Amino acid sequence: MDLRVLSDVSQRALPGAPPCLLALGPEREGVDLVEWGRAHAEALRHLLSQRPAMLFRGFRVPGVEAFERFAECIQPSLAEYQERSTPRTEVSGKVYTSTEYPANETIPQHNEMSYASAWPMKLFFHCVQPSLEGGATPIADSRAVLECLSPEVRERFTRQRVMYVRNYGTGVDLPWQKVFQTEDRAQVDAYCERVGMQVEWLGGNRLRTRSVRPAVMKHPLTGEDVWFNQAHLFHVSNLGPKVSAAMRMVFKEEDLPRNSLYGDGTPISDADLEEVREAFLKTTFAFPWQAGDVMLLDNMLVTHGRTPFSGARRVVVAMGEMRSERDR
Repeated sequence: MDLRVLSDVSQRALPGAPPCLLALGPEREGVDLVEWGRAHAEALRHLLSQRPAMLFRGFRVPGVEAFERFAECIQPSLAEYQERSTPRTEVSGKVYTSTEYPANETIPQHNEMSYASAWPMKLFFHCVQPSLEGGATPIADSRAVLECLSPEVRERFTRQRVMYVRNYGTGVDLPWQKVFQTEDRAQVDAYCERVGMQVEWLGGNRLRTRSVRPAVMKHPLTGEDVWFNQAHLFHVSNLGPKVSAAMRMVFKEEDLPRNSLYGDGTPISDADLEEVREAFLKTTFAFPWQAGDVMLLDNMLVTHGRTPFSGARRVVVAMGEMRSERDR
């Protein structure tokens, strides 16, 4: 696509950036991102399949409400955060805090909600306040991640898919009431039946769910195969050697708060998971946030994560264009 259709902007240099990332900035002072986005929404939607990570830097973004209006220019109907995996807080309308994990922890690369029955095609990030050090939101091209995997690992995950197992009510991780946004067990049962998730109510207030989802999918617009799952993130080994060993001492394997298996219920080997993590290391690109930055991602073509940080950091998120495996 000819970038000249995007008036009043020019490309910004980001040394080392992958081809999937396009950085744009205003050519004059005072360009309002909302007004500019409204005028160029159709062009940006078309461009996203070609440059699936877009960073808008140097625009006037007066606050979270303006960010939400910009997101709604590109995706008129923003989505609620359902079938939750991480703690977030609603900031304004359908804008949420980024994952509220401790600042010293790394959030591994992942496609948002790729463990779920439905996921957003578009993700929007806005840096309200960058941290003093660290706190980047690294990205990786999901196609490049897939290409880095050996044919054997790609075939194994493609054929067997991924089973996500979650145990709620253990005192670790989110409770089921937060995940499903209800106190009503019948509503949980109905939702899980609708999305093909196995439900097992255990003693007390405990719940176990199992769901089998794809590991590799075709992008609906480009037709390209993409690595699209959270097997490495859900697996107990993601906690690191010491913590994962401690968790296995406290919980039986089937009672771990969260874990991933191959779709037939067999364990995923350490070697396969290590290859996946190495693929992300080879393909991930990080840049420091600047106050006012906005980033738009095609959630199937590009993964994201978070590096550890120090000092106050505020990055908010919105999502939209929900899609499921049943959509064609």
